[in-house]
Amino acid sequence: MSYGPIDQSDFMRLFVRHERDLRVFARSLLPNWPAVDDVLQEASVVMWKKLHQLQQEEGFFTWARVIVRYEALRARRKAARDRLVLSEELLELLANEAMPTTGDELEKEREALNCCLKKMGDEQRQLVFAASMRDGGVKELAEATNRTANSLYKLIGRLRASLRECVYRELQTQGGNHE
Repeated sequence: MSYGPIDQSDFMRLFVRHERDLRVFARSLLPNWPAVDDVLQEASVVMWKKLHQLQQEEGFFTWARVIVRYEALRARRKAARDRLVLSEELLELLANEAMPTTGDELEKEREALNCCLKKMGDEQRQLVFAASMRDGGVKELAEATNRTANSLYKLIGRLRASLRECVYRELQTQGGNHE
């Protein structure tokens, strides 16, 4: 653990360690994954330029999230000039609600999710991931199982709701304060 100014190698190590959590945070503020990639890239450049501001490693994640937040808001303002998007007030509200989540809380949520996924059968897990794995995943699965894509989407919706409830219950049993 570094107690002096953070150098470039420390930055790279810390950024790689926290990139997934920063990506999840950015996704909570942005409408799509390509926007997340762009914002994370811009934020990493800003972080690199402002590295001198960070004095201790413990503050990296909080510092980085602030930068990601501002870059996400900047991207949203830019996108607002192109088409209809969420209001600035709503974005601020979403950002403020997402801010209290720490790396430890995200890890607890991941553990709860993994626990709940293990409780599902293989077919249920496959369905939960089918829509996000690749384009046409649900349609291909529907054809393979002689079902309609619409019926699979409805089933996936119910499975995801069940998974959300399971994660909520898991976090409650762990003493988490999650909604």
